[in-house]
Amino acid sequence: MKRVLIVEDQADIRKLIRMTLEFENYEIHEAADGSFGLRMAQAIKPDILLLDVMMPGEIDGLQVCQRIKSDPEMAGSKVVLLTARGQQKDREAGEQAGADEYLIKPFSPLQLIETIERLLGAEGA
Repeated sequence: MKRVLIVEDQADIRKLIRMTLEFENYEIHEAADGSFGLRMAQAIKPDILLLDVMMPGEIDGLQVCQRIKSDPEMAGSKVVLLTARGQQKDREAGEQAGADEYLIKPFSPLQLIETIERLLGAEGA
């Protein structure tokens, strides 16, 4: 079973994502800020992270993404950035941080599932 970590500061969005993924065969974990999300990622080594870009606290989603992608133990984890910011410079910042995909809010549940399945490939979905 593939591990998914949702790192999102808005509880309603976290719940919506979790409800979308509960219909699939995933082990779902959640964190409400970047610091906790990073610690949780280091502990559970998720197959994929769904990571909000703008979060309060010490580190934002881009910083979490950079740290995960630069950690040899987690380099294989896929990262999907979730954000309301869809301008080219925002996308470029996501690419520079090492994100595998960039979904702009609001996204559809189907779009989320398709993105996760594509990133995890035949091995996971």
